[in-house]
Amino acid sequence: MKKLLFGIILLTGLIVFPIMSMAQVIIPVPLPPPIPFVGPPNVVVLPGTDIYAVPDVEGDLYFRQGWWWRHHGGHWYRSRSYDQGWGYYRGNPSWHGRIPADWRGNYRNHTWGGRTWDPHHVNHGDLNNHWRGGHWRNDNGMGRPGGGQGGRNVHGDNRPAGRTHPDGQMNKGQGGGSHHNDGK
Repeated sequence: MKKLLFGIILLTGLIVFPIMSMAQVIIPVPLPPPIPFVGPPNVVVLPGTDIYAVPDVEGDLYFRQGWWWRHHGGHWYRSRSYDQGWGYYRGNPSWHGRIPADWRGNYRNHTWGGRTWDPHHVNHGDLNNHWRGGHWRNDNGMGRPGGGQGGRNVHGDNRPAGRTHPDGQMNKGQGGGSHHNDGK
């Protein structure tokens, strides 16, 4: 009887412990503190990208294809609103690698890639129409109609401005507080 009981306990342990070790421990990531805004923020298009940045706040706050993005404490968060509803985003957004580390210095000095940069500030109320209509492509983010240099767009050719391309890798339509990863 003792051998049978010992065998059952041993067998149960061999089955239960591997299953428990495969379970992932989820450690909650604290949400970032609110950014105090006097009013909705204006944004600028970072040249050569479809990424909007908020230059007049501390920290990184971006807008891209309907999502507000925030980097804080080594983690990424995103929301449909600039001032609330932040949810943890696992990993790094794929587009972030296209942003030069010194973009704020370029903004302050009005230069980008060795050229004069007169960034056009997009009013928050116009933001959704601006990015959905592909208006960010009209001047390549340089603040000059037609791309500034020979009428070229972000592709470096004379194609007309068009709509933004959806990021098919993004988990769209999932609410704040969820864990997301765009796989890139």
